Amino acid sequence: MSVPAPVPVPAAAQSSAAAQRPGAAEPAPPRPAREGPAAAVMLVVGFVLLSLNTRVAFGQLGPLAPVAGFGTGTLTLLGLLPPLCMGLFAPLAATARRRLGEERGLFWASALLLAGAVVRILGLPGLFIGTVLVSIATAVVNVLIPVFVRSRFEPRRVGVMMGVYALSMGVGSALVAALMVPVWEASGHSWRTAIGLAAVPAALAALGIAPQLRHAGRGAGRGAEPGAARTGVPGGAGAARTGVPGGAGAARTGVPGGAGAVGTGVPGGAGAVGTGVPGGAGAVGTGVPRSAGTRAGDTRARAGGAGVGKGGDRSGRTGRLDGLAWSLIAFFGLQTLLFYTTLAWLPAILVDAGVAKGTAGGMQSLFILGVAIGGFLTPVLAAARTDQRPHLFGVLLVCALGYAGLLVAPASAPALWAVVLGAGLGGGQAVAGVLYVKRGRDHDHVAALSTVAQTGGYLIAAAGPVTASVLHAVTGTWTAPLFAFVGVLLLSTVASLRAGHDRPAAGPAPVAGA
Repeated sequence: MSVPAPVPVPAAAQSSAAAQRPGAAEPAPPRPAREGPAAAVMLVVGFVLLSLNTRVAFGQLGPLAPVAGFGTGTLTLLGLLPPLCMGLFAPLAATARRRLGEERGLFWASALLLAGAVVRILGLPGLFIGTVLVSIATAVVNVLIPVFVRSRFEPRRVGVMMGVYALSMGVGSALVAALMVPVWEASGHSWRTAIGLAAVPAALAALGIAPQLRHAGRGAGRGAEPGAARTGVPGGAGAARTGVPGGAGAARTGVPGGAGAVGTGVPGGAGAVGTGVPGGAGAVGTGVPRSAGTRAGDTRARAGGAGVGKGGDRSGRTGRLDGLAWSLIAFFGLQTLLFYTTLAWLPAILVDAGVAKGTAGGMQSLFILGVAIGGFLTPVLAAARTDQRPHLFGVLLVCALGYAGLLVAPASAPALWAVVLGAGLGGGQAVAGVLYVKRGRDHDHVAALSTVAQTGGYLIAAAGPVTASVLHAVTGTWTAPLFAFVGVLLLSTVASLRAGHDRPAAGPAPVAGA
C-alpha cells in the first residue's frame, strides 16, 4: 500500500464571500498537496501507534477475570466505566479541538491515557481511577480521529485509513490481551504486573503522535472555507473572526455558525440561526448539521439535518436532534452496548458453558482479533459506496450468527463464535467513523456528528454490562442475556436505516418529534 499523502493546512483565502452565499453549490475542496516522504511516513506511523493503543486497556480484564479473582461487582463496575465516561466526556473533544486543534488534542489525550495506564497498577482504587482517566482520553481520541483522517489524508484514502485505525486498534488490544494470563502466571499471579503492560503502547502512542504537533498551529479547528480573515480559528469566507469557525459573512458571537448566520449555538448552516447543533442551508439550526446546498455534481445533501424546505414552517422547532442524529446515536449506541458487554462477559459466558478458564481467556484474544479483521474490512468496503446500508445489515447479520452460536453450541466451537462475533461487532464499531465522514459536509460538521453520536451512543452502551449482569443473576444462566443481545440487533437494524445513506436534497428533512 502506498503511503497516503498528508493534507496540508489550507492556504490563504482565495474566494469571495459571494461564493458561499446561501443556496450556492459548495465548492469542491482543493486537492491536497503532497509533503515529503519522510513526513508522510511519520504521519502514518504515528497514526498507527496511536490506533494500536486506543483499546488496549479495555481488553485486559476479560482474560484476567476467570483467574485473577475479581468479584462480579468489580467486573461490572469496570465494564460500566469506559462507555459511561466516554459518553459523558465526548463533548470535551469539541473543546479540545477548538482550543488545540486535532494534533494537539490527540497528543494530550495520549498523554492522559498514559497517565491512566500507570495509575491502574496502583491497587484496586488505582484500577478504578486509572480506568476513568483512560476512558476520558479515549473519548477525545474517538471524536477527533474521523476529523483528523478527513483533514490529513486524501478523500480516497478515508476508508482505508479508518480501516487501518480499526485494524491497529484490534491488533494492539488482541496482543496485550493474549499476554495477560502468561504474564500473570510468570509474575507470581500479580494482576498489577499484567495490567501494567498497557503503559508500553500508551507511551509509544504519545511518542508517535508528537511529531504532528508541528501542524498544530496551522490546524486548530480545521473546517475553514476560503476567504476567512484569520484572526481566530478558521471559519468561512469573509467571516469576521471573533470566535470559533463559521461560514461566509457570519457574525461571530459564539460557536460556529453558517454563511450569513448569527453563531449563537454550535455550528449552523448557510443562512441559518445557530441555536442548536449545526443547521442547514436557509434553515433554522434545530438539530445536527445540514449541508449548505449540495456539492457540485451531487444531488444529495451531505448531512440531512433538521431544516426547512420551501415554504417550510419549522422555524419554531429549535434545539432538537433530527433523524440523522438519532439514527447515528441509536446505531452507534446499540452496537457499542453489544461490544462492551461482550468484551466484559464473553469469558464468563464460555466458562458457564463448560469451557476451561484458561481457554475462555484465550477466546477473548480471538474475539479482539476478529474485531480487528471486521474493523478493517468494513470501513474500506463501506467508504467506496454512497449508500452504506448493505454494509450495516451485513455487520448485523454476522453479529447475529455469532450470538446464535453461543446460544446453540457455545462449547463446541468457542473459537469460531469468538472470531465471528468480533468481526461483526468490530465492523459495527469501525463503520461508524465512515458514517460521520460521509454524512458530514466539512471538518466542523464531521466533528459535530461524531460528538453527538458518541455522547449519546456511549451513554446507551453504559447500560449493557450492568443489564447483562442483572439478567444473569436473576435467571442463573446466560441464555436470557444472549437473547436480549439478539433483540438489540433487531433494534439496531431499524436504527441504522437513516444513518446509512444521504438524503436527497429535494424536500424537507424531518425534525425529531414532528
